[in-house]
Amino acid sequence: MNSMNEKICPQASKALNQYLVNLKNEYKSEATITKYQWILERFFNGCCIPLKDITSENVLNWLNEFSEGKSAKTIDLVLACLSSFFNFCLEEEYLEKMLIKKRWRPKIPQSLPRYLNEEEYASVKVAAEKLSLRDRALIHFMFSSGCRRSEVSNLDLQDVDMKRRTAEVVGKGKKIRHVHFSEECALILKDYLGTRTSDESDALFLNRKGERLLPKGIYEITKKLGKMASLKKVLHPHALRHTFATNMLARGAKIEFIADELGHSNLNTTRIYARIPTEDMILAYQNIMG
Repeated sequence: MNSMNEKICPQASKALNQYLVNLKNEYKSEATITKYQWILERFFNGCCIPLKDITSENVLNWLNEFSEGKSAKTIDLVLACLSSFFNFCLEEEYLEKMLIKKRWRPKIPQSLPRYLNEEEYASVKVAAEKLSLRDRALIHFMFSSGCRRSEVSNLDLQDVDMKRRTAEVVGKGKKIRHVHFSEECALILKDYLGTRTSDESDALFLNRKGERLLPKGIYEITKKLGKMASLKKVLHPHALRHTFATNMLARGAKIEFIADELGHSNLNTTRIYARIPTEDMILAYQNIMG
């Protein structure tokens, strides 16, 4: 993935393309690389100064102009991108000093994860009984493992141990972890796999054409399920992951265990689930444990 923008000066273009290759080597997602490329091309189109001559004032002037009408989260993303790029430029000696100031970062209140409350979770579980075997197995797997939809899509049969009810998942940064899934999920998954001929190298979940079920297809299944359950909001696959985490916490699971299951390298990322209101935690616990 290279920038072909002819409006960018040669030195900046060279640094930008090297940076994009570096992101790929760090196993950043294609979506992240594309987003960062767009931001940096936008920056260099608006800041037409040779890379070596750019100052903090130049960056701030561009940022102030770009920020008009933008949300704090968007501004924070842009600053994170610029900061990452300029750090790379420092290491590669394109720059002599850092151009981003920490005080520029906007304060963003930490929002709670979008999870299903007790009533929504019950409605979704009931509605899921009307799905096909494959879709039921998929939903139960995501609810009980906390996997991301991309991780589920990439799973092969050989990655799953039905006896131990574990799966070897490749997460962000190509990090491998082992997740668990419920006994109920294992039973439905076994029934689903019994309806198809399978090779160990085949994908765990197949689409109607017998090919790997892609993340987009998983999104469509959860979206459909949300409508069947009469939810007032779209049911995103990530809501199943968040619901898994809140349910585990309600059961008394330790933050460290939940972090391992979710693939969080930073415990602070997982600790946000501990901020879920106590009454919701109690309802979730009562729904699961009785």
